[in-house]
Amino acid sequence: MKRTFRIILTTIFLLSAPLLMLAQPHPNGGATPGGGNSPVGGAPVGDGIYILIAMALVYGISRWYAMHKQKTAQE
Repeated sequence: MKRTFRIILTTIFLLSAPLLMLAQPHPNGGATPGGGNSPVGGAPVGDGIYILIAMALVYGISRWYAMHKQKTAQE
């Protein structure tokens, strides 16, 4: 019972957390863009994508190497 309750509570939290958290505040404080308070901008995405692709390549190569090493050990 306690484990089921913990799983349900964790699931509810993980599903509702993105609705309650904001990554960045709105640059104009909710005003219309071009109102003169501050330029509308966002976080750069390009560098993060390159890092993600590099990490995926390293992980894939390491998994391939481990499988290849295991296969040659069996032969």
